[in-house]
Amino acid sequence: MGQNLSFRKNNRRKKKKKPQMKKKNHLKFTNRSKKLKFEKKNYHITKNTLILAGEILCVCLVAVLLIAFFGHRVSNAGDAMSPTIENGEVVLVDRLIVDMKTPSRGTVVAFRPDGNREVHLLIRRIVGLPGETIQIKDGTVYINGKEQKKHIHVSEIKDAGIASDEIKLGKDEYFVLGDNEESGEDSRSETVGVVKADEIYGKVWFNVSSGEHFGFVKR
Repeated sequence: MGQNLSFRKNNRRKKKKKPQMKKKNHLKFTNRSKKLKFEKKNYHITKNTLILAGEILCVCLVAVLLIAFFGHRVSNAGDAMSPTIENGEVVLVDRLIVDMKTPSRGTVVAFRPDGNREVHLLIRRIVGLPGETIQIKDGTVYINGKEQKKHIHVSEIKDAGIASDEIKLGKDEYFVLGDNEESGEDSRSETVGVVKADEIYGKVWFNVSSGEHFGFVKR
């Protein structure tokens, strides 16, 4: 029994003790300084306001341009365009289209005879185009020697005026007639004569007067 006890003791002595790891002291520094906070301004409100203001400005500019080029109001004086446009009715004039392309036959235009800005704008219908030959005989309009019926709103013209003889239109000249040949002056009269392109103020396209004639002016 004594040997066994001594043997166990020896074994216990032989066992090496595990070295104990010293715990390292981790130093912790607390950052007590206050973080700088930058105030975020609400920029999207300003941006939306600017966008809205820009849209309103664009709408206003478009409206001004539409009125300036398409919505110029002209009152019709006399019965020369009756029954299409009666005396005193107000129409809208498109000023832009005459600068973009030449008016076609049947177009109703507002113009100043001889370019005189002191006189009221006349409203008549284009019948003869630049380069054509116009003549009125036996109450009928002839263009380049052929009877013209399309876009002629007047029949049995009693007074041919200066168009009783052939009229050769220049490269920028138009022959105009009223829809009522018994009233008013047009290209048949010497006081009006042929209308030059630069005398045309614009195309009459809409009748804004209340009543049966309200709407687009027919060709």
